[in-house]
Amino acid sequence: MNIKKIRRDVHGVLLLDKPQGMTSNDALQKVKTLFNAKKAGHTGALDPLATGMLPICFGEATKFSQYLLDSDKRYRVIAKLGERTDTSDADGQIICTKSVDVTQLQIEQALTHFRGDILQVPTMFSALKYQGKPLYEYARQGIVIEREARPITVYENQFIQYDSAKQELTLEIHCSKGTYIRTIIDDLGELLGCGAHVIYLRRLQVSNYPIDKMIGLDELENITDKTQLLMPVDSPLQDSPKVQLNDSQGSDILLGRTIKLADSVAVETLVRIYQDQQFIGAGIQLLDKLSPKRLISTS
Repeated sequence: MNIKKIRRDVHGVLLLDKPQGMTSNDALQKVKTLFNAKKAGHTGALDPLATGMLPICFGEATKFSQYLLDSDKRYRVIAKLGERTDTSDADGQIICTKSVDVTQLQIEQALTHFRGDILQVPTMFSALKYQGKPLYEYARQGIVIEREARPITVYENQFIQYDSAKQELTLEIHCSKGTYIRTIIDDLGELLGCGAHVIYLRRLQVSNYPIDKMIGLDELENITDKTQLLMPVDSPLQDSPKVQLNDSQGSDILLGRTIKLADSVAVETLVRIYQDQQFIGAGIQLLDKLSPKRLISTS
């Protein structure tokens, strides 16, 4: 007789250092099993080629995973110049090869086109949906779907080094949500006239989570008390202001009521809500009114 394993309640955020060659969903399922957790979800997929920070939310923290999906990211990327692929990375097929005759100065001048507020056409090899199916499914069938350019922000696009012998360019990029690093590299290669694709991609940071708190799967397997590694449930909201409520105010918020605060804000603001120092959820404050948006179970 098969005995169903009882999963346990786990709450918090693990900063997984995703290994290369594994999908984000496979990494999620592996971590969920290691924690024997009832509920878990990741916060923004990394390509199998990519490594680095993949926050995994457990339990009550999954209610706030969207705020990590919407947060800024930082990457280290190495581009191979002279070759363009159909996926814009090393997992794809080479579709064009050209000679490379560029200088560091030309590269740095080209990088200015990929800083600040820009419009980016998403790659066909992305999880964006069209008529209910991800674009990469169409791409694998050789079908190209017209995509609209989307606004993104590249806060930093820092030149690190260019190895002319290997024709490899290293950059560090700090960008807004929805930015495709592969597309930046592909577009940069076209601007330089030689083509380029990603051969190495590492996500260094999500939001303001500390880089040194990342942990790999191998190390995670060998730790007995894994819950000590979790960031707090409220950490996805770490950039939002904190509002402290008394018992009466907290009870009203937990019942879904809008309450009045002593302080006022001029613009609608997402806030973290606490009752007696305990985090109870997220809310929206406008002027002196606070309304609940997403609450956690406090039982």
